[in-house]
Amino acid sequence: MKKFKLLALALVIGTSSLFSMNTVAPDDPQKEMRNELVKLLDDPDFIVNEDMSVVLKFTFNSEGEIVVLCPGCKDKEVVSYIRENLNNKKFNNPGERDKIYIVPFTIKAG
Repeated sequence: MKKFKLLALALVIGTSSLFSMNTVAPDDPQKEMRNELVKLLDDPDFIVNEDMSVVLKFTFNSEGEIVVLCPGCKDKEVVSYIRENLNNKKFNNPGERDKIYIVPFTIKAG
């Protein structure tokens, strides 16, 4: 009977400690980077006639500034806009230095 009580007590303590753990997921750094990119590219200075899909490849230098490797679009206005608004911009939470990041996004018409 003592073993049963001890087993029940261990089970109660184990499950209560499991449920008391914090279940809030940490902030995703990739999501934060994407949000900063969207803010920097929020208001294009050219007319967008149709939605465009862009796959942006970039990295960070040693100072935490973004370096655009490939804007991922053939439209020269879009490429120029991306490079002007992203190159050498400092991020709040930069990623790893010299790691290549690939972020797909869409430029909406209107």
